[in-house]
Amino acid sequence: MGTGAPVPVTAGADRYPEYTQETAMSHEAHEPETPHLAPKIDWSQGTTPYEDYVKADVLTHLQHTLSDDPGEMVFLVTTQVMELWFTVIVHEWETAAQALRRDDVPTALDALRRSRRELEALNASWKPLAGLTPAQFNSYRGALGEGSGFQSAMYRRMEFLLGDKSASMLVPHRGAPRVHAELEKALHEPGLYDEVLRFLARRGHPVPKEVLERDVSRKYEPSRAVEEIWTAVYAGDERDEVARLGEALTDVAELVWRWRNDHLVATRRAMGAKTGTGGSAGVAWLEKRAQKSVFPELWTARSYV
Repeated sequence: MGTGAPVPVTAGADRYPEYTQETAMSHEAHEPETPHLAPKIDWSQGTTPYEDYVKADVLTHLQHTLSDDPGEMVFLVTTQVMELWFTVIVHEWETAAQALRRDDVPTALDALRRSRRELEALNASWKPLAGLTPAQFNSYRGALGEGSGFQSAMYRRMEFLLGDKSASMLVPHRGAPRVHAELEKALHEPGLYDEVLRFLARRGHPVPKEVLERDVSRKYEPSRAVEEIWTAVYAGDERDEVARLGEALTDVAELVWRWRNDHLVATRRAMGAKTGTGGSAGVAWLEKRAQKSVFPELWTARSYV
């Protein structure tokens, strides 16, 4: 057993004159590496495969602040992160809707469950902004001009998929042809809940004709008959495929409600009851949004089970 004291590189030179510091360094430099553990580091002929796939250089150079306040960077990056989560969630809900159109419940459930985790990550995005004081927000609020989250096209697509539709929400995007076209397409397509109700009808549940044939470009309105269907589903076998679908949708609805409430609290803390950026009613408008239920009959049916 040794003492643990470091041995000088030249310690062997007294007994072995040919053993010099240069010899030791040479041995170290030529120590063979395990081939499969040595990553390739030379991509001199182009960008790395990681960059080609992720486009990190593009993402990390999209932050163009409009003020000298260092806190604006946090606000901007957090907002951009939210937009990316909106994009993923829209993808998941569209995947679920398409699967239900094919009566493929397992694929729909997988997409909804992934979106639950993604919504949790989206909601956590409020944390960097949750403690924003009025003075901190005011230091760069003026630089935002008329910009407002109300104008987010991808968030609007989320709301359309949830059944909260209005043609007037296309107006802010008339100057962006691609965005306007995508929103117009989403406006006139069945939302996620529309596909759920059509699936229920194909499974033999008595969904009213007026619900199935409604104008899907308009906001979904609760139906007493649909409430009764969900009541019957929840009074039955909890392991049933339709009951599991109902719970997956309820998870989504709850997390959307939490998103709206977190938005309300963060806004109230940062600016009180002042008019919002972009001319919105600010907190008053957010309070109204927070009171609205997503997939309403899934909530009201519980009172009758």
